Amino acid sequence: MKFNHIGIPTTQSFDGEIDLPKLKMTVSDHTNNPFGIQWQRYWNDAPYPELIKKIPHVAFEVDDIYQAIKGQKVIIDPNSPSEGLVVAFIEVNGAPVELMQYEKST
Repeated sequence: MKFNHIGIPTTQSFDGEIDLPKLKMTVSDHTNNPFGIQWQRYWNDAPYPELIKKIPHVAFEVDDIYQAIKGQKVIIDPNSPSEGLVVAFIEVNGAPVELMQYEKST
């Protein structure tokens, strides 16, 4: 696994807001700082578990998302929020963890 970002939920506005209508959330660019900090504001109709909307999560890149979630408590099944990326969320010790698998370029 390789660290990608930490997602921190908020209800406040923040600098550099990026609206993601398909995902019903607003985020900041986690690549604009060396620590991968990403602010996230979920829209009122965002269809995510409260755990994800309220508790910060860490995100890791994995080679095989289906292998990585095997035996884990999956709270969001693998899905593709953008081209070339599959993500899933698991719960570990009461905290959300995002797993990300990028499509390998040939």
